Amino acid sequence: MNNVFIIAPSYLIKKKRDFSAGIKQLTKLGFNVINPEFPQRPLSPQEKAAQLHDAFANPGVDIILALRGGYSAMKTLPFIDFDLIKRHPKIIAGFSDLSALLNPIFERTGMVALHAPMLINLDTPTSFTLKSFTNAVTGYPEQNLLKGARCKVYHPGSATGILKGGNLITLTALIKTDWEIETQGSILFFEDVDEKLHEVDRYLTQWLLAGKFAGIKALILGDFRGLRSKQVYDILASQMELNFPVLHCPNIGHVANKITLPIGAEVELNTGRKQLLIRKMSFPGGKA
Repeated sequence: MNNVFIIAPSYLIKKKRDFSAGIKQLTKLGFNVINPEFPQRPLSPQEKAAQLHDAFANPGVDIILALRGGYSAMKTLPFIDFDLIKRHPKIIAGFSDLSALLNPIFERTGMVALHAPMLINLDTPTSFTLKSFTNAVTGYPEQNLLKGARCKVYHPGSATGILKGGNLITLTALIKTDWEIETQGSILFFEDVDEKLHEVDRYLTQWLLAGKFAGIKALILGDFRGLRSKQVYDILASQMELNFPVLHCPNIGHVANKITLPIGAEVELNTGRKQLLIRKMSFPGGKA
């Protein structure tokens, strides 16, 4: 799995040197970027979908990696041919705004997608981030997703479910659309960046009022830059009885030391051991 195709479903990278640094890091890791040209023009939603289709349909592509996040990836959803993606399974990786693509891709194709660093995050990556990313794209030989993370337990317990989630504000925008997450039976994770407390309160309350926490197996709170995880936990604890495990993991989100998570994998969370173990997944590379 060496050939990488870069897609731009959200923002562009402003500085060419940041783009080049990411390409250089991928090359150093042993990957071959087959479209290393610096993107200078934002694409329309239709063009973004066409780029995604080209990447999946290309037999020479192993990994599809997002350029960066931002916003507007969700505008691509009406134009995506999920049947084409299902016929040509590949690793697709990104996070933040890409949450709007990763979750629907899994739900409509059954293919695991990676909540992972993007090209912009690979300009100066930490060893922690690279180790987790490499573990992911090689099929997760290390199956404890939280290994090396310093997690905090807010509500103890253990549970098994399908891992789903990502950026809170992005996924909230999909509620009551054709692409909202099906949360029943899931282990849900959230992260966000630079949102004010009253905004996060509004988003989580919308999930609660929409019934999206009914039937989930567990909740993992990632990093909410600018807020303490306990503040985020308290928003839910003050409005509902939490009858499922809740864990905080600081290595999920817009952070330097980032865990790469397999959206769509069946996982088991054990808060006592602070483990999140892969139990089963349909991985594009044929590994599980």
